[in-house]
Amino acid sequence: MKAFVFPGQGAQFSGMGSDLYESNSNARKLFDDADNILGFKISQIMFHGSDEDLRRTDITQPAVFLHSIAVATAMGDEFKPDMVAGHSLGEFSALVACGALSFEDGLKLVAARARAMQKACESNPGTMAAVIGLADEKVQEICDSVQSNGLVVVPANFNSPGQIVISGSLEGIEAACPLMKEAGAKRALPLSVGGAFHSPLMTPAREELAIAIDSTEFHTPRCPIYQNVDAKAHTNINEIRSNLVKQLNSPVKWTQSVLTMIADGAEEFTECGPGSVLTNLIKRIRG
Repeated sequence: MKAFVFPGQGAQFSGMGSDLYESNSNARKLFDDADNILGFKISQIMFHGSDEDLRRTDITQPAVFLHSIAVATAMGDEFKPDMVAGHSLGEFSALVACGALSFEDGLKLVAARARAMQKACESNPGTMAAVIGLADEKVQEICDSVQSNGLVVVPANFNSPGQIVISGSLEGIEAACPLMKEAGAKRALPLSVGGAFHSPLMTPAREELAIAIDSTEFHTPRCPIYQNVDAKAHTNINEIRSNLVKQLNSPVKWTQSVLTMIADGAEEFTECGPGSVLTNLIKRIRG
């Protein structure tokens, strides 16, 4: 069975998508449509903007989404998924790719999500850190102990065995990283991100996103989507909506999602989007 996966924020790079724009008429139409839907030339920021421009959450998220859908579109008849999944933001790309959302509605939701997250980042400053070489349970235990002292820090991304991203307040991350190293982590490295994604600090964004999702039309997907919050296959649109909202301040269970997909028969994984972050994670998960 064929699984198609879609990356999230962090996969972006300057120049992304320009080759697709030049070489594929269907992809070109998507870029032109996106410029009109968003009301600004996101295509030009993607093709010619600086890395700094592309790091802004309100630019990054629609840019990665647009690139991912353009890649899937350019594949033509080769794009025939038996199952799909996306990492964080990539879940919206996956939903468009499997027919649960139209391209326009997906892009509008991603833009709304990005704006809500940007606002939450500004009102509740926070950050994230990568923890390498420590068991999931130990990372959770340390986060719990730091939180018992009144600081915010939680596991945010279970990316692959021994690679977890934690998220929280600046003070929470600052307190947790040395404890992770003391417990045996090879690295506990703060990341250059705009906020504490997938943590309780995103709760205001969750409420705003819920309103946008409730007013958007969803369709039954052509194949199951494995969602981040529970790592399970979903085709029921009410469950999909609910999980999309919960995702904002819940951990991304990527390791668990990939293992479930493999158990359900996934033999071939194809990444649609900029870079190969998910492809590399899946190799580690498979061992």
